Amino acid sequence: MTTAILATQLLALTTGVLLVTSVLLVWQRSLASAVRVLAVQGGALALLVVAIGLTEGDAELFVVAVVVLALKAIAIPLVLARAIRSSGVEREDKPLLNPTAGLVIVALLTTLAYLVSTPIVAATGGTGAGEAGPAAFSAPVGLTMVLVGFLLLTTRRRALSQVVGFLVLDNGIATVGFLTAAGVPLVVELGVSLDVLLVALILAVLSGRMGALIGQDPVSMMTELRD
Repeated sequence: MTTAILATQLLALTTGVLLVTSVLLVWQRSLASAVRVLAVQGGALALLVVAIGLTEGDAELFVVAVVVLALKAIAIPLVLARAIRSSGVEREDKPLLNPTAGLVIVALLTTLAYLVSTPIVAATGGTGAGEAGPAAFSAPVGLTMVLVGFLLLTTRRRALSQVVGFLVLDNGIATVGFLTAAGVPLVVELGVSLDVLLVALILAVLSGRMGALIGQDPVSMMTELRD
């Protein structure tokens, strides 16, 4: 019983942190601060896996949590921080949405995510009568993160800001996958996380090279380039 209570409390805490960090990334303009928030989000995702491991009694999930922590909370943020230093771009100063409009849209996306997630919650243990399983807490949060990732990808003009949006999108997909599948096998998570690390590394290097070649102009300015 004690383990079940601890798992429930940890699940509620981590899903709250995941949602709050997603909102902060929409509000945040400093790229260095955004990377730090992304690292916190990666740590929260690792703790979410720990909570699922406690619930399921699956020791392999604790190994998965270590992998998630090492890659999403440490390795990928370090790669992005280095890319920011090499590119010289410190702020997202030309977003397509101002912070207030962004937060309003996030509120609407969160509502949409909870409405769309109703069938997922029903299929994975949510009863809708005051007693819900883990998916009732986390599946809507994961879907919200996916939508927020898309929002960041489409409204940010700096390449590194768009990389952050891509990583939020990936974290959201991972959150939904962990909860709806009651965890992901170690080999699958390791493969996916390494792929994401490779993509983040490639995008960071490309962002640095673009900054060296065309300066600190936003990505949209590349449409004006001609042979």
